[in-house]
Amino acid sequence: MANSIKLEVITPERLFYEGEIELVIARTLLGDEGFMANHSWACKLLATGELWIQEKGSRDFKVAAISGGYIDVQKTIVIFTDSAEWPEEIDAERAIRAKLRAEDSLAAFPNKGIEIELAKIAIEKALTRINVKDGGRRRKV
Repeated sequence: MANSIKLEVITPERLFYEGEIELVIARTLLGDEGFMANHSWACKLLATGELWIQEKGSRDFKVAAISGGYIDVQKTIVIFTDSAEWPEEIDAERAIRAKLRAEDSLAAFPNKGIEIELAKIAIEKALTRINVKDGGRRRKV
């Protein structure tokens, strides 16, 4: 059996997840990175993306959508994120509408720096939510 480590995922609204895990994969600003017991100390910024959690003793992963934040890896792993959702909490139709609105914003503000960046962030969040609702990117490979 693999070593385990305590993971907490915290949003401004709630303690989203707490448990013993063998592996967590999060999207950092450099790409997807995995963290597990005995990992060297790390503190990294997170991008919007999928969060994959392999609980202690399980071969399967739980997947969630998160938006930004950071991960702190020490004797435990703590993820602070702006939002986190399980697939069953995601309204796919609402996510699709949000994606379409953001795409419309991109077309409406082609030369406005901040509006373009906000629209890109909204598209990334919507795509992540849609993917998680559908089982996650990794399950499609």
